[in-house]
Amino acid sequence: MSAIEDRLSSLGIQLPQAPPPAGNYVGAVRFGNLVYLSGHGPLQADGTYLSGKVPDEISSDDAYQAARLTGLNLLATLKAEIGDLDQVKRVVKVLGMVNASPDFKGHPQVINGFSDLMVEVFGEPGRGARSAVGMGSLPNQIPVEVEMIVEVQ
Repeated sequence: MSAIEDRLSSLGIQLPQAPPPAGNYVGAVRFGNLVYLSGHGPLQADGTYLSGKVPDEISSDDAYQAARLTGLNLLATLKAEIGDLDQVKRVVKVLGMVNASPDFKGHPQVINGFSDLMVEVFGEPGRGARSAVGMGSLPNQIPVEVEMIVEVQ
């Protein structure tokens, strides 16, 4: 078992299956030592997505958990692409999108659900550059969507 797999196990985390793309695209593209991961959402084990506009239909705390779940889905896609998460050198860039009401101001705190998970899993190399922005809507009314770029060995 790899060091990252051991860490996931010690955190009580089991990665889901990599979610299939929802359209005419691939979940990840490797270009040299970078892996570009398509936007992912909070796909649950039963195959449904969490939904709701923050904070009107889903609380900031629940949206934080949705961002964390999105991170698990991204890690599953990354593992499917590279085979071993120990190959990750660092998270380079993250774009976190929050389906939020116009007056919502807590986008960074919501996307911390994703970023906190990456630091738990990878340590300091999990802390990359990041944008956390609000959107008027997201596909299927999901509360968050996250894409990332990682450097691999």
